[in-house]
Amino acid sequence: MSVHFLEWAKRVIKNIPGTKKAFVIEIGSNDGTLLRHFANAGIRHLGVEPSHNVAEIARNQGVNTDSCFFNEDSARRIAARDGQADVILAANCFCHIEDLQSLAAGLRILLKPDGIAIFEDPYLGEIVRLGSYDQIYDEHAFYFSVTSVLNWLKHHDLEVVDAQPQPVHGGSMRYTVAHRGARIPSPYVEELRRKELEAELDRPETYLKFFRRIQDSRTALVDLLRGLRRQGKRIVGYGATSKSTTVLNFCGIGPDLVEFISDTTTLKQGKYSPGVHIPIRSPQDFHASYPDFALLLAWNHADEIFAKEHGFTLAGGKWIRYVPDVNVV
Repeated sequence: MSVHFLEWAKRVIKNIPGTKKAFVIEIGSNDGTLLRHFANAGIRHLGVEPSHNVAEIARNQGVNTDSCFFNEDSARRIAARDGQADVILAANCFCHIEDLQSLAAGLRILLKPDGIAIFEDPYLGEIVRLGSYDQIYDEHAFYFSVTSVLNWLKHHDLEVVDAQPQPVHGGSMRYTVAHRGARIPSPYVEELRRKELEAELDRPETYLKFFRRIQDSRTALVDLLRGLRRQGKRIVGYGATSKSTTVLNFCGIGPDLVEFISDTTTLKQGKYSPGVHIPIRSPQDFHASYPDFALLLAWNHADEIFAKEHGFTLAGGKWIRYVPDVNVV
């Protein structure tokens, strides 16, 4: 993700006219991982981050940060104090905000007449295509498609002028938004909207099929794990992610099936997964005695994990995946 944000920042900086005089805002700036590249380039910037603890981390790294929620009121305050923005960024943030109308009103207020807002979030089309139901959890208030974003923003005189798929988080979409009529939309926007209609993302039947696929996936995964445990095989989870909480609870997978979950986040180690109470341990425990199988709960990072854990594979270990289908690698 750090590399992803670096490349995104480079692209934005390259395309900002009059870079040194530009003003860049990030909504949901977290610890400043994305925005610090603008700070290091000497570009005027502001992060809007309601979590005080991570906002303080960003400030300690030289990233200007306001600790507040972004909405119509805070946008007016920022515009009055700092002026309007040339670029507004947001990553995996808009899908968390319940009041989308206040959010869009804030964008309209804070964005310069010729400015752009660029945000990316998990993409509904990929969730349905892959059957990645683990994207569905309490933080995600919305699941966007190009069509839904177009319909949302048109009520605020804003429009999507570009949309580009991104591989992160198991399939995301990056939307570029401008004031209506300020820029000529890319033909790719209409192409994506047409593909969504072809995929019948606008039809209830699509989501009934999606639900049946989820149920089938649960049955296949639980049957596989139970069968392996009856054979005396050890199974360890890999990645105590938000996604894993959805899967483990929906499938009823507990410590009787998965011995523990290996995770690099020190704050999680020594604790338990929510609901099903599987112990979370450090990767040292994973490496000290390799299990027979590892349940890949962080499947969206599969390539880097497989490269990192090559020793596990060489030792005869196998990976269990459940997206897009339940299988053993």
